[in-house]
Amino acid sequence: MMNTLTLVIGNKNYSSWSLRPWLALSMTGASFEEVRIPLYESGSASRIQTYSPAGKVPVLIDGALVVWDSLAICEYLAERFPATRLWPAEVETRAAARAVSAEMHAGFGALRNEMPMNVRSSRPGLALSPAAHGDISRVLASWHALRARHRGDGRFLFGGFSIADAMYAPVVLRFRTYGVDCGPSTDYADAVLALEPMQRWVADAQAERETIDAFER
Repeated sequence: MMNTLTLVIGNKNYSSWSLRPWLALSMTGASFEEVRIPLYESGSASRIQTYSPAGKVPVLIDGALVVWDSLAICEYLAERFPATRLWPAEVETRAAARAVSAEMHAGFGALRNEMPMNVRSSRPGLALSPAAHGDISRVLASWHALRARHRGDGRFLFGGFSIADAMYAPVVLRFRTYGVDCGPSTDYADAVLALEPMQRWVADAQAERETIDAFER
């Protein structure tokens, strides 16, 4: 198919939801146009609205098709590029990957609110609520269990890279920013950070100059 892909994203320093499909799409090897719209600036909302019926980023445009929501975009990419196996091949493993991805998509509110993604920052020792500590514990327990089960198949949660890793990539960055000890899952976090697209995202985020005060606490 001819390349018609455009991905509309927010600030790379702050937009965790943008990172997820951006990473998944980058891992397919497909070429795409990237449109970055800095968030919470004058005119940001109207610019986003020209691309997204929901008025939010990210948005994937493939010809006449418009797909919004990070997980929906990742699901579409898995179907658009089946050879890349963005979901595990086995039914049971794929179901587990979908479950942990959906858990990330819908949950961990305290972690999100108290530990906003801020790639440029380093804030170890931030005081967190019991709810945020509970979210951290749940993430690390999930990572540890999945890596114990699939370690022989590769470096990621289900062996090879999958949408599940894209969904947790912003958490890896958050844990780095806030100095969370990943314990036995440190090798997994390191594997995500070592991905070439992740390194490009981090470099781009560090080069940005926009500041969103709500994420700089």
